[in-house]
Amino acid sequence: MASVSELYDVTWEEMRDKLRKWREENYRNSEQIVDVGEELINEHASKLGDDIWIIYEQVMIAALDCSRDDLAWSCLQELKRQFPDSHRVKRLAGMRLEALERYDDANKLYDSILQDDPTNTAARKRKISILRAQGKSSEAIRELNEYLEQFVGDQEAWHELSELYINEHDYAKAAFCLEELMMTNPHNHLYCEQYAEVKYTQGGLENLELARKYFAQALKLNNRNMRALFGLYMLAGRGKKENKCSMKAVEEMLESMQITMS
Repeated sequence: MASVSELYDVTWEEMRDKLRKWREENYRNSEQIVDVGEELINEHASKLGDDIWIIYEQVMIAALDCSRDDLAWSCLQELKRQFPDSHRVKRLAGMRLEALERYDDANKLYDSILQDDPTNTAARKRKISILRAQGKSSEAIRELNEYLEQFVGDQEAWHELSELYINEHDYAKAAFCLEELMMTNPHNHLYCEQYAEVKYTQGGLENLELARKYFAQALKLNNRNMRALFGLYMLAGRGKKENKCSMKAVEEMLESMQITMS
């Protein structure tokens, strides 16, 4: 099978830069990262300088997503040799244990990190992730609320809490979490769209009007947000004759973007 560099006619520098771009933009395209990163590590490690360490970490996390424990293990071993006492590397070891469903072992590792550094937010959030993986939603919600009392500005934690509340059908609390996110990041179209979806699900005239407002705002921020556009379409279809004009307007928008509703 042809290598990535042969298949796409790219240099090792271009492959390195592509991995950097994916890191900076927080892409979770794990299969591509594994394909590019594995070749870089195997064929060009000596050329990468200090970049090799962040690439090992990036490739290891992607390998866990792809069930490539062999690759994850080899990356982890290189990181352990270079940084034997690093809490960050210990957390990566814990993530591998999670992927293997060895949750008790992972928790012990995270506890050892927190014993050394009680303010280590990454280890605390990994423990919460374990609760979610084990289906212990109530405990995960409790732990996340306690965490957010100390780290109120953690947007990732607020978003995770909103998802947990949605899964538990507690839409009022999910809406509160999304309101916190929109206050700190009002130009994020995904938060507006998700808030609108929650309000739509809650139902009632006031909530539906809010849903309409925030679907429109999401579309204003990103006119390619299809979920927001469909949300407006569904809202337009809830009424009777008085909403025929709004339904027609949304249908025209869909048609202009070459999308049809069945």
